[in-house]
Amino acid sequence: MDKGKKRLAVLVGCNYANTQHELHGCINDVVAMREVLVERFGFDPSHIELLTDAPGSLVMPTGANIKASLNEMMNKAEAGDVLFFHYSGHGTRIPSWKPGHHFRQDEAIVPCDFNLITDVDFRQLVNRLPRGATFTILSDSCHSGGLIDKEKEQIGPSIVKNTTSVSYTVKTIPFQSVLRHLSSLTSINTSDIGTHLLEFFGADASLKFRLPKLESDLLESLKTDEGILLSGCQADETSADMNAIEGGGKAYGVFSNAVHMALNENSGALSNRKVVMMARRVLEAQGFAQHPCLYCSDGNADATFLLQPEAN
Repeated sequence: MDKGKKRLAVLVGCNYANTQHELHGCINDVVAMREVLVERFGFDPSHIELLTDAPGSLVMPTGANIKASLNEMMNKAEAGDVLFFHYSGHGTRIPSWKPGHHFRQDEAIVPCDFNLITDVDFRQLVNRLPRGATFTILSDSCHSGGLIDKEKEQIGPSIVKNTTSVSYTVKTIPFQSVLRHLSSLTSINTSDIGTHLLEFFGADASLKFRLPKLESDLLESLKTDEGILLSGCQADETSADMNAIEGGGKAYGVFSNAVHMALNENSGALSNRKVVMMARRVLEAQGFAQHPCLYCSDGNADATFLLQPEAN
């Protein structure tokens, strides 16, 4: 591996224990990924930050803490560095206020405190990347397709509808449930989610709600960028979480598990495109009705996943 080329990762697993939105496999997903990053991809354990909502966790995966970790990773990044964010937890969709997009919805992840991190936040992070560094996001959450705003679609929605014969929990918190939860915190009677997030989280709320609406257009993508998104499903689909009984042992997110299976079956370098296509095949064979997608530049679609170092 080239000297001076750092590999940095932020791994976030939210199980939402003892809530009505409880999941079971998300922390297992990112703990397993940490091992793979060290053993296969040459990450230094001290360069991997793990945020989970496990009981007794020192740093909870709140919206502010996740963004602080991602910002810190960006601040350290230099040309040639490999940056990685793996998120396993709930996702949601929120109504878009963009002019002419009356029926459009935007994607967000749901940290443990419901302080949504949106597609605009991920776009802003990608735009901050130093030239020559890459930023890969693997999101095992519902509605994760399109989670980097304006990123080019390489492997998109599939017209093939898998039939599902498996029992699982969906990794989504519907918009109305998020709204109800935030309304209970602010006691404000409005269906505008931005009002609640700004009232309760202030400067820690998503850029989507803090930027004046016209100014947010300044976050256009560069012509080509180094953002790479491997999403667990299409924007209009849900992702599955298997509990320990149905998972036949450990609980897990099915997309994270499918990526691990693809990597285990191929010790050599795999392109981002290949990882997503293999994960699709695994999920289809297992009977899940979700289609992983890939969003990135043309060049990065065929670049090696996490620029796997060559074996010595």
